[in-house]
Amino acid sequence: MYKVTREIHFCYGHRLLNYSGKCRHLHGHNGKVEIELYAEKLNELGMVRDFEEIKQVVQVWIDDNLDHNMILCRRDPLIPALEAGKERYYLIDENPTAEAISKLIYDYAISQKLPVSEVRLWETPKSFASYSE
Repeated sequence: MYKVTREIHFCYGHRLLNYSGKCRHLHGHNGKVEIELYAEKLNELGMVRDFEEIKQVVQVWIDDNLDHNMILCRRDPLIPALEAGKERYYLIDENPTAEAISKLIYDYAISQKLPVSEVRLWETPKSFASYSE
């Protein structure tokens, strides 16, 4: 099994609903995503996939949707205030934990026909969450 991994860095904010710790407040991260692709055989160029293709597909989507954005749960009561202030936000169905954001990026990459084996989101230099199927 061959594997390649592309790192993508982005900044985002979020908060966790129904959470008693300090992450219940709005806060931000300088996140790092690792997108790991796999292949049983290499293509005619001797690659799993061109790193540039991963960048063009996934990094462009992250830049357009998640970078410098507030990622919130669809049920977050702050949404009207953000709308009134004309602030950007990106809504997801679950609490925007590192685990949920990893799955969000995984699902997007899969929808673009990339052979993803795992997505890891580093929320801090010492802590990451991952998603794979």
